[in-house]
Amino acid sequence: MPAFSKKLSDPPWVLGISASHNGAVCLLRGDRVVAAVQEERLSGVKRHFLYAAEPSLALGYCLSYAGIRPEDLDLIVLSAVARANETQQDLGRNPLLKSALAHVPVLKVPHPYAHAVSAFATSGFGESAVLVVDGMGSPFEALTEEERDAVKKKVDDGFETISLYAAEGTRVEPLEKHLVERGRWLSLRRGAMPLFGSLGGIFSSAAGQIFANPAEAGKVMGLAPYGVARTPTEEFFRIDEGGCFDFLEDVPRRFEHDERWPARREEYADLACSVQAALEDALLHLAARLRSLCGSENLCYAGGVALNSVANERLVRESGFRRVHIVPAAEDSGVALGAAYAGLWQLTKTNTRRRLIHDACGRTYTPACVSSAVEQEPRVRASASSDAIADAVELLCAGKTVGWFDGRSELGPRALGQRSILCDPRRPDGKEVLNSRVKRREAFRPFAPAVLLEEVEDWFELEGAAPESPFMLRVCRFRPERAALVPAVSHVDGTGRLQTLTKEANGRFYELVKRFYEKTGVPMLLNTSFNVMGRPIVETPAQAVACLVDSGLDCCVFEDRVVFRHVEW
Repeated sequence: MPAFSKKLSDPPWVLGISASHNGAVCLLRGDRVVAAVQEERLSGVKRHFLYAAEPSLALGYCLSYAGIRPEDLDLIVLSAVARANETQQDLGRNPLLKSALAHVPVLKVPHPYAHAVSAFATSGFGESAVLVVDGMGSPFEALTEEERDAVKKKVDDGFETISLYAAEGTRVEPLEKHLVERGRWLSLRRGAMPLFGSLGGIFSSAAGQIFANPAEAGKVMGLAPYGVARTPTEEFFRIDEGGCFDFLEDVPRRFEHDERWPARREEYADLACSVQAALEDALLHLAARLRSLCGSENLCYAGGVALNSVANERLVRESGFRRVHIVPAAEDSGVALGAAYAGLWQLTKTNTRRRLIHDACGRTYTPACVSSAVEQEPRVRASASSDAIADAVELLCAGKTVGWFDGRSELGPRALGQRSILCDPRRPDGKEVLNSRVKRREAFRPFAPAVLLEEVEDWFELEGAAPESPFMLRVCRFRPERAALVPAVSHVDGTGRLQTLTKEANGRFYELVKRFYEKTGVPMLLNTSFNVMGRPIVETPAQAVACLVDSGLDCCVFEDRVVFRHVEW
């Protein structure tokens, strides 16, 4: 642990930085998240790569909202993904932080460890097994000595892809690590499907072939129910007697062409379905392995692969763990959260077990900020509202697509009712309208039902599984008689990516859905992220107004007003 040159604050200020392709910053005051935000939400650049040495909007955002200077920090914790130029990751070059480093210590933690801490620190568990599955994380030399000793199979120039841990208190002990040789988690090939060397790589490879963009792995999950798993798991990888994955080239070698979606629809749907099935098999294997190494009945899960809600549901129901917690910022933005908590535990030697009940980590915005955004955009008009929730219900029941801007923004990639686009789930054309006119994305992409927790079992087939899904990271099957009532949120296979709401966690959003239920008899709304394809979710009122103008949205509801596009005049 770095030496200190000043007395610690009480409680301490700890800054966590995820220097990554999905960079983010988190500021803790003791065990409370003061602010955390992805760089992309502020820059408007999707998957904005954040380097520790470079200026960061997210860094200024967190410090400004807290009203502190860099010199007021008690600890800065950096976690960098993969291997980067040392100059790029030198905090001493950061224009906002460099003057504070004379008396603010810096701690560096490995990427997979920060993922693991992010999940465990937000779970509320006293102890847990922890699984981290990524496309690719830290190089071998960046791991701690303890983590290096846990590597299952040494390879040349290895990079971590899978990590198994046992956690208790402030201790997160590595049990097993899997590496990919020379960082070849994904090997691009001109005019052909990329080769892969990790579980995350399989999805990125399929996304590269189908959609010409390896970063669009989420689309593969959405396309999978349209196909049949014709390619067996053992053609993607084999697991040797020692439990290590041997990734194969059989499947990519069948796609030596650059025909993209919507070409080869049936073939690509089958590929997506096969990829999904292979991932589920792999995760259930890893869960069984983790159970054999760690006796806990709890599972915490993080890493980019943990955003696969379909696979998550199988872990919830079939892994053998009694309780499963998946951190909402499961991808690299959550690393900032984990880095900050890792530093806090170093300082205080205490895990207070503060459970994250809602992903609301951004700053708040005043009515004056909203007024400024509206006044600077001549293509909108605003209507004052004494009851914005009631107005929103009326607009939704009238068939309008509604932007919903409320409270603190989400850190993770799912819109959970703070920066959301909402629609009546009963609309037969709801999917088509939102995908084509508003989101401007592929027609097969599904939308999520945000449903009152107390009504979940009446609408979904849980079969004994826990009903809670607060972070939209599970996929459950609708009861057949119910699915037809909400066609806009029922996927082609009769499932929905479920978000459950409680008054305690969701506040005004819960109240909105409850009032919609009282008026319609349907206890849910269609909820999707407040953005258009290729753009980050909006963070500020100005971004929300700009998205309203540039998309096919009908209106945007703020806490005290409804803003309409000019065409509504």
